Amino acid sequence: AMSMTLPLAMKSLNSESMLSPLSFLPSPRWQVDPALRAQQLPRKRTIQRVLLACVENYLQLQTRKKGTEMTNSNWINEFPIAQRWAPTRPEVIQLYSFPTSNGVKISIALEEMGLDYEAHRVTLSDADVKSDAFLSLNPNNKIPAIIDPDGPESAPIGLFESGAILIYLAEKSGMLLPEGAGRYEAIKWLMFQMGGVGPMFGQLGFFFKFAGADIEDPRPRERYVNEAARLLNVIETQLDGREWIAGDYSIADIALAPWIGALEFYGAQDAVGWEKFERTKAYLDRFMARPAVQRGRNIPPREG
Repeated sequence: AMSMTLPLAMKSLNSESMLSPLSFLPSPRWQVDPALRAQQLPRKRTIQRVLLACVENYLQLQTRKKGTEMTNSNWINEFPIAQRWAPTRPEVIQLYSFPTSNGVKISIALEEMGLDYEAHRVTLSDADVKSDAFLSLNPNNKIPAIIDPDGPESAPIGLFESGAILIYLAEKSGMLLPEGAGRYEAIKWLMFQMGGVGPMFGQLGFFFKFAGADIEDPRPRERYVNEAARLLNVIETQLDGREWIAGDYSIADIALAPWIGALEFYGAQDAVGWEKFERTKAYLDRFMARPAVQRGRNIPPREG
């Protein structure tokens, strides 16, 4: 980083040494030859003006950057959630989440994209997700949610719904969302997860692992087992000849794979016939082997 102030930089550029870029040579003949000096001087003045403009531009950018950092820290006053989950680095993306199949989508995406962020642990308890602080950011009381202090036009922005956040981060980073027709292919499969796999697998988990497991009527459980198996068959078919769900690795995979992995957590793999979905099993293994996925799956920590 340049440490001199603009006046000092201008003084340096106006010095005789700046007009003598050949002075390091053993015989700076142009300095003692009046004719040669007159010939060289206009070019040296041009160099001086260019260098001076570069210094001015640099210092202006530094001033603007400092002003942006100050502005990006002021978002704390606009978002009440910051009073409950106080940021230590308010200039970076703030993630409010918990390591569920939905929550890890965003931490994995941030790790894959290399975007700087600070994670806040928001549990699924009513004391957290139904608190006034969290509801001020997401009135639907669901994790994940984010605040980006450096949003569109350098203004802070708060977002909820994991699919919307994934699209936003992909556009911000320029990563994991192809251009042209590939963009809509990835978004199509992202919506497939948001509207189908997530809700259906979630209900399957409810009736297999959580409170619904105590219900004697078998029909709800059978419904979601059958629907989960149907969706797995759609995924299995799509993966024929493909390494990733929409072709290239994208936010669609980051949305989909954690939910496929949830079947083991729910204890429902045998019920849906997991072993017959060979391509889907290999797909999940590829996803879980990615270093960014391994990091993001535990952010923020479940215990804390």
